[in-house]
Amino acid sequence: MARKWIIITMVLVFVVAATMASGPAQAADKDKTQFFGILIYRTGPFAAGGSGFGSGWEDFMQLRNMQGGVNGIKYAWEECETAYNTARGVECYERLKDKMVLVHPLSTGITYALIPRATKEHKVIFSAGYGRADASDGTVFPWVFPLPTNYWSQNSAKIKFIAKQMGGMDKLKGLKIANLHIDVPYGQETKPILDAMAKKFGFKVKHFPVPWPGIDQKAQWMDIVRRFKADWVINRNWGVSCTVPLREAARLGFPRNRILGVWWCGSEEDVLPAGPAAKGYYSANWHGVGRNFPLIQEIIDKVYGAMKGNISFTRVGSVYYNRGVWAGVVNEEAMRTAHKKFGVKVLTGDEMRWGMEHLDITEERIKELGLEGFMSPIKTSCENHEGGKVVLFQQWNGEKWVMVDKIEPMRDFVWKQIKASAAKYAKEQGITPRDCK
Repeated sequence: MARKWIIITMVLVFVVAATMASGPAQAADKDKTQFFGILIYRTGPFAAGGSGFGSGWEDFMQLRNMQGGVNGIKYAWEECETAYNTARGVECYERLKDKMVLVHPLSTGITYALIPRATKEHKVIFSAGYGRADASDGTVFPWVFPLPTNYWSQNSAKIKFIAKQMGGMDKLKGLKIANLHIDVPYGQETKPILDAMAKKFGFKVKHFPVPWPGIDQKAQWMDIVRRFKADWVINRNWGVSCTVPLREAARLGFPRNRILGVWWCGSEEDVLPAGPAAKGYYSANWHGVGRNFPLIQEIIDKVYGAMKGNISFTRVGSVYYNRGVWAGVVNEEAMRTAHKKFGVKVLTGDEMRWGMEHLDITEERIKELGLEGFMSPIKTSCENHEGGKVVLFQQWNGEKWVMVDKIEPMRDFVWKQIKASAAKYAKEQGITPRDCK
C-alpha cells in the first residue's frame, strides 16, 4: 500500500512539474499579440468616417483572432478618440506609441503633425488614401505609406474621368472646374496639382474654400454657378459638409452628374441625407462596396454571428466599413510579408516598415483572401510608397453606389510633382534621401 502511494505521489509530482513547465509557454503564447492603436473618431461631424473605418478594421481583426491569428500571432487593439482634432490625435499617439509599431492617423492634419515624431521613433504611418501626397516618395519619407493612391494621383484620375465624360482629353481646354474644398490641410492638399494640370491641359480651375465645418456653402455656390459658371465641381468637403453641395446644386439647378467627389465624400452617409438631390452624383473610391464578397460574408457569419461586431449591423458593407476592412487586410499582408523575412513573431517598427515596403498583393492573392473584385493589386518598394495603380469611380443611383469606371492616374506627370515637392521638403528639413538602388 505504501509503495502504491509513493507511485501515485511521484506521478502527481511529475504532472505538476510538467504543468509548471508548460504554463509559462502557454502564457507566452497568449502574450503573442501585435498591438494596434486606433486613432478613431466616433463623435463629431466626421463620425461616420471614423466609426465606419475603425469598426471595419476591428471586425477584421476580430475574425482573424477567432481563426487563431496571423500565423498564430493574435491582434490586440485600443481605441483613442481624436474627434478629428490634430492636438488630440497627437495626444493619442503619445499615449499608445510604446505599444504600437504602426498608426493610422485617419486625418491629414494629424498625419502632418506625426511625421517628424514617428520617423524619429520608428513608427509606420499608414495614411490610407490621405495625408501628404509627396510622402509617396520613400526615399524622403521612409516611414510614411499613403497607400493605395495619394491625393495627387487621385486628382489626376479625376481630370481624366472628367475628360472622358466630355469626349476626350482635348475637350479639357477651356473647361471651367471649381475646386470646392473645406479650408483645412486636407482640403488644401490638392490645390498645387490641380493648378499644374490646369496649366498643362488648358482648363481653368478656381479654388473655393469653405470655412470649417462647412455647413453653410450658399455664398460659394452662388459664385460657382452664377459668376464662375463652372462646367464641373470637385467636391472636396468632409463629413457632414459633403452633403451640402448636393443640396445647393439642386437648389440652383446645377446637374449632380457634373459634381465629382473625393473618396471621403463618397459614402452612403454623404448622399442619403440629400435624398433625391444626390442622384447622379459621382465620387472616387479605391475598393468595393456592399456585402457580396466572401471575406465580408465571413465576417458577418462568424463575427456578427457570435455577437462580437463593433458597429451596427446595418453599416456592414458600407463604404467606410469596407475601407476599414481593406486597411486591416493590408496591415496583415505587411505582417505576413515581414514574417517571411524575420520569422513569425511580434514585429518591431523596423520590421513592420520592411513588410510595408515589400508588399506584393497580386490578383491571385486577392482571390485567396476572398476579395476578388473588391481591391486592386498593390506593389510597393523602397522608393514607391503609393503602391496602387488605379482609381475607381462610382455613381449614386438613388439607392446605392454603382461602379462606373476604373482609371489609371497620370503617373509620370504626378510623380514629377511628387519628386520635386519631396526634394524641397528634404532640403528644408535637412534630410538626406535614401539611395534605393
